[in-house]
Amino acid sequence: MCAVGKAEQTWPAPDWARPWNAPFAEAGAAVRSACEQGVPLPQALTQRVGTAGPRFVPQTELPEAVAYERFIFDTGTVPTREGLHDFFNGLCWQRFPATKRLLNRLQAAEIQQAGVGQVRGPVRDAITLFDENAVLLQAPDALWDALVAREWTRLFVDLRPLWAQARLVLFGHALLEKLVAPYKSITGHVYREPVPLALGGDLGAWDAWLAARLTAAELGAKPFTPLPVLGVPGWCPANEDPAYYADAGVFRPRRVPA
Repeated sequence: MCAVGKAEQTWPAPDWARPWNAPFAEAGAAVRSACEQGVPLPQALTQRVGTAGPRFVPQTELPEAVAYERFIFDTGTVPTREGLHDFFNGLCWQRFPATKRLLNRLQAAEIQQAGVGQVRGPVRDAITLFDENAVLLQAPDALWDALVAREWTRLFVDLRPLWAQARLVLFGHALLEKLVAPYKSITGHVYREPVPLALGGDLGAWDAWLAARLTAAELGAKPFTPLPVLGVPGWCPANEDPAYYADAGVFRPRRVPA
């Protein structure tokens, strides 16, 4: 558990050896270490992210009547609470700064146009879903076809060798938070545009590619397909047994229109 400064609250340490944490492990361990030495989380994130991202400030700096997304857009600062959720949000800013800035601009534009009401609207809902729960996938076409069709046995059993050619990166910070204490039914939303194979494993290039192509109109159409992430080969020892995927409560078939 991590005691943050003199605060009474604590939050558990992520297991950086887990495959889903690999893109964030170096920065995450450094921020975590700073917090354990008494540095407040907003300060620790700011120090680690540097000029590539925004400045992180205590949540108390967000005025009560101002929307969170609008405040970030107007001030270039991110209100941050002590805890895992905002910890992972900061790490995603560090890893995907261009895309995070784009999502914030899109949110601010929607707020400017429609204001802040009790209902966010489809575009803001989709932007939030992407920010909180999106998964990025670079994979052979056969894996994509099986994923979109929700043919889980084909995806994870029949085509299992092809996963050696795939790269899966979690973008959503709420998804990363859930996986600190993993359970079988955790489901991410895969962005349905394949990451170009030509980008390889360069996540800086992934960030630039995403920031150049995402639009409010595309996000409003909800371009996602579900993925129970602990079904990914190598992400859970239990999924070595094909019977793992027989759980229809988690690996749900695609609905056939009536």
